[in-house]
Amino acid sequence: MSKAEIEQQQLLKARLEALESEHRDLDDVIERLAEDKPFDQLKLQRLKKRKLGLKDEIILIRSRILPDIIA
Repeated sequence: MSKAEIEQQQLLKARLEALESEHRDLDDVIERLAEDKPFDQLKLQRLKKRKLGLKDEIILIRSRILPDIIA
């Protein structure tokens, strides 16, 4: 593995950690927002949409870090 590839992997891992942290934070925010009555349905939908986008990006980065090995 070249130095550039190692650096790229490190950048991907750092990005992955940041995305996972934001995803967990959104979990907490969504949970607290849903507990409050009445809650802002539009805000809740936007947060959930952002959370799904983060999940997609997390999956993409994980696949780039650990590519599937066909055996």
